[in-house]
Amino acid sequence: MNFTRWSARFPGTQRRAAARIEHAAAQAKRGEGSVPAARGSAPDGRPADPTVSGTGTGTPLAAVPSADELSVPAVLGRIPALVALVHGPDHRIAYLNDAYTAGFGPRPAGAPAAEALPELGELGLLPLLDQVLRSGKPRTAKNRTAPGGGNSYTVTCTPVDFPGPDSTGVMIHLADVTDHAEAVDRLRASERRQREAAVTLQRSLLPQELEQPDDLRIAATYQPGGTEAAVGGDWYDVITLGAGRTALVIGDVMGRGVRAAAVMGQLRTAVRAYARLDLPPHEVLQLLDGLAAEIDASQIATCVYAVHDPNEGLLAYASAGHLPILVRDPDGTVRRAADPTGPPLGTGGWLHSSGTIALGPGSTAVLYTDGLVERRGEDIDEGVAALERALSGAQGTPQVICDRLMRALGVDADHDDDVAVLVLQHPTRTGTDAELFHNAALELLGGIEAAPRARAFAQGVLASWRFPVELCDLGVLAASELVANSLQHGTPPMRLRLRRTDRRLIIEVTDGDDHLPRRRRAEPADETGRGISIVATIASSWGSRRTPGGGKAVWCEFALPDK
Repeated sequence: MNFTRWSARFPGTQRRAAARIEHAAAQAKRGEGSVPAARGSAPDGRPADPTVSGTGTGTPLAAVPSADELSVPAVLGRIPALVALVHGPDHRIAYLNDAYTAGFGPRPAGAPAAEALPELGELGLLPLLDQVLRSGKPRTAKNRTAPGGGNSYTVTCTPVDFPGPDSTGVMIHLADVTDHAEAVDRLRASERRQREAAVTLQRSLLPQELEQPDDLRIAATYQPGGTEAAVGGDWYDVITLGAGRTALVIGDVMGRGVRAAAVMGQLRTAVRAYARLDLPPHEVLQLLDGLAAEIDASQIATCVYAVHDPNEGLLAYASAGHLPILVRDPDGTVRRAADPTGPPLGTGGWLHSSGTIALGPGSTAVLYTDGLVERRGEDIDEGVAALERALSGAQGTPQVICDRLMRALGVDADHDDDVAVLVLQHPTRTGTDAELFHNAALELLGGIEAAPRARAFAQGVLASWRFPVELCDLGVLAASELVANSLQHGTPPMRLRLRRTDRRLIIEVTDGDDHLPRRRRAEPADETGRGISIVATIASSWGSRRTPGGGKAVWCEFALPDK
């Protein structure tokens, strides 16, 4: 391509032209031919055969014009993009096409770009021009926007050759991508709004305030993934079951965005409903498994459901594809909850089973999702081992431990996955605090003397705990009715257990029959059937459940008066 006014060429054009001239001169010297007088003529002046040589097809060849004859201003002037030619180390103006002049105005030829083309400085292109001159290679800068909210450009700087002392120059090509940049900004704003909506939805579906049972201290934290990560379906919950028992659950819905958060909300609601049935952990997961498949067969979820019983000092649990519970003993030893672990929820066809792990006074348990321990390029067992090491040295309140574990595992605002952590402690009680927690139990052998013995036992224990007279009388009445119900409808072995905490009195009777009582309306002529109704009327709450070894437990609670 000839620059007809400045005689500048793109790199390689001059070399190719010189090679053609040298080749023609060599042919003439050897007598092998001469430079054709006219295109389309044979060496002797006769018209040449316009066919492709050696093909045998006789296909005529159309005449191809030479690009070297094109005028650079004629070509660049018709390009809708903005084009400027600069030369020399000062990048002096050699040419501006009409589109550039229309966009930024006319500029004097020969003026340095730093003075005459301030828009290049605003777009940060002057260092790029220097780099192109030094390297001799094209460079592209995408989505450059001038200060003040002007148009956006994708800029390509290509080295060119000029004759004379300052023989090197740069062709600057600015393509206006303002519409594209605005579309990208709108898309990013839409994605940001969707993410904010998903985060808001997920946080609203998580418990706003954790229930705090009498015997445990619990804290939890949820950290959504960074701005580049879509919101996941991590969730947790704490549910008081009555009689001092507490259910704890944590899970993770596979998937991202609002859909995962919505499925998480449905599963969490279902867990709370199933927990009210006071079922063993594996039966709760069995019900959730079927529900998860009904909600969305394409999404599965992991979950661990655990129940803490302060009377036994155990944490009973069942896991559906979730990571193991970790328990830290008072001496710093960390134990993993062993199997059983079944497949994730929603897969179906699996019978879940429950396990137990000791959680005595002074122990701390941690439930967590995979975002805390899973890292790209690492085995997840390495992450769990790192969590064990961090937990072994973590002390303080549950909230402090949550924060320390998050920091130790490197979870911050830019983390690539959402994280949920649930920490529970069974505190060691000493001094005056220990005086507020007592247990007493009586084995009942049956017979006509069982009810009087139970009333006398309850009367003596409640009086020794220095309860008000009215509460003692209500407690004795409730114990008498529960024992009478067990004697009439249950089977041995039978036990009466009294327990007090800093907030309530719990009365529980267990026996060997697994038939659960229900409250019913007794007719005026009925001589029986009023025991459970009496208990439900005088107590703050009551309930029943089947015990793991067979049989049932019927309990009631009385809230202690404020002092």
